[in-house]
Amino acid sequence: MNLSKIGKHHCLLQFRIHINPQETNLPKIPFGPFNLFIQRRWKKPANTAQTRLESRTIDSKLNRLTTYLKKLKTILKIYELMSNRKRGPFVSLQLMSRWTNIVGLNVGMGEFVHKHPHVFDVFTHPVRRNLCCRISGKFKGLVSEEEGLVKDCELECAKRVKRLLMMSENGRLHVHALRLIRRELGLPEDFRESVLGKYKEDFRLVDLEIVELVDTDENFGVAEVEKWREKEYREKWLSEFETKFAFPINFPTGFKIERGFREKLKNWQMLPYLKPYEGNEVVQVGACGGKNRYEKRAVAMIHELLSLTVEKMVEVERLAHFKKDFGMEVNVREVLLKSPGIFYISTKGSTHTVILREAYSKGCLIEPNPIYVVRRKMLDLVLQGCRNTRELQAEEEIKKGSDSLIRKAFAGNTTVGEWVVPILESFDNVNDHDDPAEIIDASEEFDGC
Repeated sequence: MNLSKIGKHHCLLQFRIHINPQETNLPKIPFGPFNLFIQRRWKKPANTAQTRLESRTIDSKLNRLTTYLKKLKTILKIYELMSNRKRGPFVSLQLMSRWTNIVGLNVGMGEFVHKHPHVFDVFTHPVRRNLCCRISGKFKGLVSEEEGLVKDCELECAKRVKRLLMMSENGRLHVHALRLIRRELGLPEDFRESVLGKYKEDFRLVDLEIVELVDTDENFGVAEVEKWREKEYREKWLSEFETKFAFPINFPTGFKIERGFREKLKNWQMLPYLKPYEGNEVVQVGACGGKNRYEKRAVAMIHELLSLTVEKMVEVERLAHFKKDFGMEVNVREVLLKSPGIFYISTKGSTHTVILREAYSKGCLIEPNPIYVVRRKMLDLVLQGCRNTRELQAEEEIKKGSDSLIRKAFAGNTTVGEWVVPILESFDNVNDHDDPAEIIDASEEFDGC
C-alpha cells in the first residue's frame, strides 16, 4: 500500500474522530509513523538550598522553642508600644486592635490579650466604661530585672563586641549589623554611647555607622570551641590530629546516615582551616580542598558568633549582614544546611532562625546565664496562659474588698482598725482553698527544665 494513501486515510480518520468520537466505531489505529508517542526526558530532581531546607530532619523541641519565643517577642513589642504612650500606663483594647499588623498577629488583639492573663491585666475604665489593658506587675518586674542585668553587664558586652571586631576582616564592623542583633548579644539600647563611646581605649567610631578596633587582646584570641576540643583531648584520649580542627556533632533524632557519610564527616573533621582569630590569609579556593577549607572557616565564624550570644540563636537574615565584614563570600544558608550536626535552622514564626545545637538539651540551654534565666521566667509566665488564674481572681477580690472597707472607714462607718481584720481573714480563706494538685507548672513544656 502506498504511503500517500496511508497518510490520507489516517488524516480522514483523525478528522472523523475529532468531529464526533462517540459515533465512530473505528478500530484502534496501530502504531505507525503518524501516531508516535513522544517520550519526555527524565529530569534530575533539583538539589538547592530550598529543597535541602524542606527535606532536613525536623527537631520538634527546638521548633517548639522558637514558636514560644516568637510569642514572647510579640508580647515585648506590645509592651514597647504601650510604654511609649505618654497618656498613661494603660491602653484601650479598641486602640490596641490597630496594632495587630504592627506586631504581626494572626488573631485579634482582644483574643490574644485574654489568652495571657498573667501578662495583661484587662479592666473596665471607671469613667469611660470601656475595656482597657495594662501590663501586669510580674511581667513589668521581669522586664526591669532584665534591663538592670544588661546595664550591669556592660563590661561583658564590651568583650563580646571586641571579639566580633577581632574576627572581622579589617577590624571594623557596621553599627547597623550590631544593632540588628542587639538583643541577642545582650547589648543595651544605647550601646553606641554606653559601650562604644564609653570604652574609648578599645573602640573608635570612624564614621556614624562604622566602629573600629583600637587594640587587640591575646586573651580573647581563643574560640569557644577550643574548650570543647581540650576536654575531648583529655577525657577521651583522642589524638591531637583528631581534635585540633574538630567540631561537636549532635545529629537530631531520626537523622538518616547514608552510605559513605561517616567517612566524609571524619575527613571533614580533620580538615585544617584558618581559625577565626588567626588573621585573614588568602585561601585559594581552586587548590586541593580549598573550597572545603573556606566553607569550614565560615562554619567556625558562625559558630563563634552564636557562642557569643545570650540564647545561642540568631535569625539567618540578620546573620547575613556580617558576611562582608567577616569576609565570608559564601551562601550562609547553604553552609548552615551542610552542617546539620552543628546548626539547626528553624522555620517557625515566619523567619529562619539558626540555633547552635550543642548548646541545647531538651529545649533548654545547657549553660544558662543570668539574662537567659530572666527571659525564661518571662516565657514561663507567657506559657501559663489561662492556668493558675484562681490566684489572680483571689487577689482582685481582696483588693476590691479592701478598697471598699477603706472607703467605709474614712466615711465614718467603722472605727480605725476594724477594716484590717476582714482583710487578714480573706487572706486565710484564700490560703485554705489553695490546692497544690491544681497548680500546673509551665516548665513541663520543656521536659522539666
